[in-house]
Amino acid sequence: MAEGVEILGIYDRATTAAVGVRAVLEEGLGEVITYSPVPDRALDQALHVTLSPVRLFVLIGGLLGCATGFIFPIYTVLDWPLITGGKPLISIPPFVVIAFELTILFASLGGMAGFLLLSRLPRVTGRPPDARFTDNMTGISVTCAPEQAAAVRACLARTGASEIRE
Repeated sequence: MAEGVEILGIYDRATTAAVGVRAVLEEGLGEVITYSPVPDRALDQALHVTLSPVRLFVLIGGLLGCATGFIFPIYTVLDWPLITGGKPLISIPPFVVIAFELTILFASLGGMAGFLLLSRLPRVTGRPPDARFTDNMTGISVTCAPEQAAAVRACLARTGASEIRE
């Protein structure tokens, strides 16, 4: 079986690029990767992007931080008890501050770790195929079988690509 052909369509606007993405996906012509200078909701909808799982990393980090914020002070008080004025050793209100701070810390660290893991950063190799994608243009890269290359070119031209190249 032959390798896939990569065809790049360059668009002036993200909305017309989204139309191109929908057309390529509806016709089942190949695998689509988009390049855009800014996040665009129309492209996300065309690619059927779901909600980010980073929020799960934040939740798990926050819960671990809260648990740590209560467990460590309680362990410390039980290991080195300082009885003052007959007050109970384990009193929840003073520990809430520590638990709150560790909840925020662990949630932010979990969110950052989730972002880096899921986006596969840091990316040492690989750059956008065209430098204009970081300025003002939007691109669609379609990887398809060699026999579908003509259909992909026609689809990209029909949807308003200003430039098409392999």
